[in-house]
Amino acid sequence: MIVLIALGAFGYYTKNIAPTNVEPISFEDRNFSHREVTSNNFQCDGRQHCSQMNSRAEAVYFINNCPNTKMDGDYDGIPCENDTRF
Repeated sequence: MIVLIALGAFGYYTKNIAPTNVEPISFEDRNFSHREVTSNNFQCDGRQHCSQMNSRAEAVYFINNCPNTKMDGDYDGIPCENDTRF
């Protein structure tokens, strides 16, 4: 009986209350997209770690343009995910 009530409430919520016109945010929409970072802002200088970066944009530039970086452990294109400074 409780299962039927829960299923009914869930069905009502998803049909009548939940928003239906919400667009998902893709990686490209985030404000630190690598397309926003130009080579005029940064240059490769041998830095490899998040602790050496001054911003997330700088880290994105480094992982996309510089060799031997160690800032994107899961290779998803988002560097320094655990760095609380950014």
